[in-house]
Amino acid sequence: MEIRAVSVDEGRSWREYAEPVMTRPLVAALDAFAESGYDGASIRDIANRAGLSVPGLYHHYPSKQALLAELMTAVMAELLERSRQALASAGDSASERFDAVVESLLRFHMFRREQAFVGASEIRSLAPENRSAYVALRDEQQRMLDEIVRAGVAAGEFGTRFPDDASRAVTTMCVAVATWYRPDGPQSPDEIVERYLAIARSAVGATA
Repeated sequence: MEIRAVSVDEGRSWREYAEPVMTRPLVAALDAFAESGYDGASIRDIANRAGLSVPGLYHHYPSKQALLAELMTAVMAELLERSRQALASAGDSASERFDAVVESLLRFHMFRREQAFVGASEIRSLAPENRSAYVALRDEQQRMLDEIVRAGVAAGEFGTRFPDDASRAVTTMCVAVATWYRPDGPQSPDEIVERYLAIARSAVGATA
């Protein structure tokens, strides 16, 4: 499947977010899915939002399923790329790597909250082959954090007796930020990162 959404803006830090570069139909589909859900969004509505006729939309995307699959895969690909960049910029200790990946997850689910919300809520709407591709990317993201937490336990940096459960709990906490974060809310992104990093470190039993 071709992914036409740009992952990370060239020359920008993984912490920096500009408006995502997406095709007009994908932007329209994102808005429609976020507002009405996959089942509630019609091809005609998506075409109208994109400023296209229905046949014009089908010229670019053969089905509503194709729009959902490309949108969700592109979103997960961006998250993975940002997490890889965060990991590459971190220090060598498990604690430093953990902080970097958790911060990446948090910032993504704040600054790509609409995309993240659709990704989390519409996995049930993906056709089996598209779901398999999406889940493979999602599992790769989870393994990244799982391996860091296990390494931290082995090195004595984390004290949790349940590293995989703790890792999944941290990911779930970060993903949930997309459901409530608002840019005009009382806490800035940096404040949220600081607070949630403290909670995440507690979840894995960080010793320092």
